[in-house]
Amino acid sequence: MPGPLHRLLNALNRPSLPGGENRRTPTATAAQPAPTLAAQAETLSAPLPPLLAEAQRLAATIAAGLHGHHQTGSGEDFWQFRPYDRGDPATLIDWRQSARRQQAYIRQREWTVAQTVTLWCGAHAGLHWRSAPELPEKITHARLLTLALAALLLRGGERVGLLTPEKAAPPVPGGRATLHRIATRLCQDVASDTGLPPAAELPRHSLAVLVSDFLMPVDTLAPLLRRMAGLGIRGHLVQVLDPAEDLFPFNGRIRFQDTGPTTPDLLVPRCEDLKDAYLARLAAHRSALNALCRSCGWQLTFHRTDRPLTPALLALYQALSTRRE
Repeated sequence: MPGPLHRLLNALNRPSLPGGENRRTPTATAAQPAPTLAAQAETLSAPLPPLLAEAQRLAATIAAGLHGHHQTGSGEDFWQFRPYDRGDPATLIDWRQSARRQQAYIRQREWTVAQTVTLWCGAHAGLHWRSAPELPEKITHARLLTLALAALLLRGGERVGLLTPEKAAPPVPGGRATLHRIATRLCQDVASDTGLPPAAELPRHSLAVLVSDFLMPVDTLAPLLRRMAGLGIRGHLVQVLDPAEDLFPFNGRIRFQDTGPTTPDLLVPRCEDLKDAYLARLAAHRSALNALCRSCGWQLTFHRTDRPLTPALLALYQALSTRRE
């Protein structure tokens, strides 16, 4: 069984035992390089229409059920009328509404201040995995969640930037072209992706959302989160796992393979004997991730690829909305 859960299994330090037949699923092979520039462009653009369409559908579903958090202030959007009070500037009086009601009324506008939100979605080899043909790869749900969140934030007038292994895209205001650029960059897999967000300079006192499986040692992630927290950057970690990684539903003799070329196979003679130790190791890892997030003033969200994305997107967006207030 190929997949990133091999990393947690290896951490248990269980010896491999030889002999017997192995139940083995085929390992996904890397895509061959396209022979022409046109083929490369077609390969790159193929995921974009369905990814954009599904992300926009998710964003529209969430947006339809949300009620805005209104605050009085400077802005272009009308909020409400209220009776004139002593001390209000006469320039705020809506004379047409006042004539209708035979009382002076003030036209209030909604407070609008754009918040900068930086998004990052992992692209390492371990995310290109699923335990069953009917499930999406982890990278699919990670990208959809990232892009749908970007669509919601852009709808709300926020400035959204994207971190990639190459560089950080500067935060930009909303628009269909902006969302398309984010989707294009999300679909560009980089072979050198280490599984960690790049150490880019982000705006102070902004928000960040990092999406991946986060199965790397927590100590490798801690310096980055602490550096962000030191800059006043608050954020959210979203861990995306396959249900097999979360439940370890294996029985019998199985050979586990890592997605990387350097890690040897791990042969487990009786997976049921390993289940309790595996689940304990996973729980300890998630607890350490949660403790790191709390110490940095961040939050941790968990999503599994056999579950709908809408509840995860709604919870994440509402958590960010609370932090923006």
